[in-house]
Amino acid sequence: MATARSLGLLFFLLLTSDEQITEGPRNVCLLKENPEYANFDLNDTAQCFTKCEQSADISCDVGNLQRYWLNYEYYLLENSLETVDMPFVKALIQNISTDVSEDLLYSLMPSQIPRQVMQGEDQPADRVRLPKSLFGALPGNRFAVRLAITILDIGSGNVFKGPKLLEDKGSRVLNNRMVGLSVRHMNAIGLSEPVEITFSHQRQPPNMILTCVFWDMAKGDWDSHGCSTELGDERTVCRCDHLTFFALLLRPILDQATAQTLTRISQAGCAVSMIFLAFTMVLYVTFRFSLQRFKSEDAPKIHMALSISLFLLNLTFLINVGNSSQGPSASCWVRAAIFHYFLLCVFTWMGLEAFHLYLLVIKVFNTYFGHYFLKLSLLGWGLPVLVVIGAGSSNSYGVYTIRNQENRTSLELCWFQKEPALYATVHGYFLVTFLFGAVVLALVAWKIFTLPSVTAGKGPGQTWKSVLTILGLSSLVGMTWGLAVLTPLGLSTVYVFTLLNSLQGLYIFCWFIILYFPTKSTTASSSGTARLDQAHSMSQE
Repeated sequence: MATARSLGLLFFLLLTSDEQITEGPRNVCLLKENPEYANFDLNDTAQCFTKCEQSADISCDVGNLQRYWLNYEYYLLENSLETVDMPFVKALIQNISTDVSEDLLYSLMPSQIPRQVMQGEDQPADRVRLPKSLFGALPGNRFAVRLAITILDIGSGNVFKGPKLLEDKGSRVLNNRMVGLSVRHMNAIGLSEPVEITFSHQRQPPNMILTCVFWDMAKGDWDSHGCSTELGDERTVCRCDHLTFFALLLRPILDQATAQTLTRISQAGCAVSMIFLAFTMVLYVTFRFSLQRFKSEDAPKIHMALSISLFLLNLTFLINVGNSSQGPSASCWVRAAIFHYFLLCVFTWMGLEAFHLYLLVIKVFNTYFGHYFLKLSLLGWGLPVLVVIGAGSSNSYGVYTIRNQENRTSLELCWFQKEPALYATVHGYFLVTFLFGAVVLALVAWKIFTLPSVTAGKGPGQTWKSVLTILGLSSLVGMTWGLAVLTPLGLSTVYVFTLLNSLQGLYIFCWFIILYFPTKSTTASSSGTARLDQAHSMSQE
C-alpha cells in the first residue's frame, strides 16, 4: 500500500514538473487583448522597446504593442493622474481653461516631466507651444479640458519604427523619442493654428536630413502630411495641424550601401565612356588626315575638345575615388583642384558647343570671327583655371565625407570642404551653362521641326531623323547632367542620373560616328548640323 502511494506521489510530481516545464515564462511582448497599465505592467512592456529587434529571436506583436502605448495616453486622460515619471515615459496631465488668453508653452526636456513654462522664463531648448485657438475651438460648452503631454522613449527595437524606416537602414527616430499631445473628448485635426514642437539636437552631417513626422495609426507608419519642418543647425521646429504622437526622423541622403552601389555604377560608366572617348579621339585623328573638311571645320575640333576634357574628368574621378583620401593634405588638395578643373572644363565646353550650335543653326549669317577656335580654346581651358585659383585661394579644397547613421564613413574623397564654394563654383557654374544649352537646344529643335523637309509630309522617317538629331545634340550640350535637378525626388532618380550621365562619352562617340563616318554622304547631310557645319564654317586659322 505504501508502495502504491509512493508511486502515485511520484507520478503526480512528474506531471506537475512537466506542466511547469512546458508552460515556460510569459512573453510580455505578446500582449493580451485588454492590457492593464499598472506600474509593473508598464515596466515589463517597456522592455519590448529593446527586445523586439528585427534580428532577435523573441516573438513580438509589434502592432499590439504600438496600440498599447497609444492608448496609454487616453488612459491618462480618463484617470486622475497628474504626472508620470518613469525612465521610459514621462507625462503631464493638466486641466486647461478653454478661455485662455495666450498661447501655452511647455518644456519637453528629455530628463524631466513636461511642465508649463510661465511668462518671463527662458524658453527651454525642447518645447511645445499650443495655440490658444486650440482650446477655444472645442465643441460644447466646456469650461475646462484635460490635456496630456507625453514623452516616450521607444528604444532601438522595431516598435514605432514602421516598415519604411526598417527597410532604410540609414534612417532612425532622432534620440528614439516621441512626443504625444492629446486633449480629452477632442479629435484635433485641421487646426487653424498649428502646434509648434521644437527639438534640440547636435549639428548633423551634411548627408543627413531631418523631417517632422507623426504616427499614422491607420497605416502603422510615420507620415509627414500636415506637418512642416523648419531646419536649424542645432534645433528643428515642427508645425503640425493636428494632435497625436510626433517625432523627428533622421535620414541619410546616401547610406553606405547606396553610396557604394552608386560609386560602382559611376566607375563602370566612366570606364565605358573613357573607352569610347578614346575611340572618338582616334577617329578624329584618322579623319583629320583622310578628310579635307576636318582641316577647315571648327565643329569637329570643338567636339574633340569636349571629348578630351570629359576623358580627363573620368580619369581623375576614377583616381580620386579609387585612392584613399588619407595622406598629406596637400596631395588631397591637388587632387580635388584637378578634379574640379576638369569638371569645369566639361561644363565650359558643353556651353561652347551650345554657343557654336547657336551660331550655325540660329544666327547663321554674319558669324565671322578671326581665330575663332583659338578664342574658344582660351575660354574653354582658361576660364576654369581662374575659378580653381579663386577656390584654392580660399582654402576650399579638402576631404569630403559622407557618414551613415552610426557616424561611420560611407564615402570619402578629395573634394570641397566648404559648401559655399561648392555651390558657387560648381552648382552655380553648371546651372548657367546648362540653362544656356537647354535654351539653344529648344531653339534648334524648333528650327529643325519647322524645316520644309519635315513639314512637307515626307513620311515618318524624316521625323525620326530629326528626333535622333536632337538626341545627339543633347549629348553635346550635356542635357543628361540636368537630371541632377531631379535627384531630390527620390533614390531612383539618383540611380538614373548616375547611370545615364556616366555614359556621356558613349553618346558622343555614337553621334560622332553618325555625323562624320564617311559611309554615305547622305548620312551626314540628313543630320542637319553636319550640313550646316560644312556650309557655314567659321575657321579662320
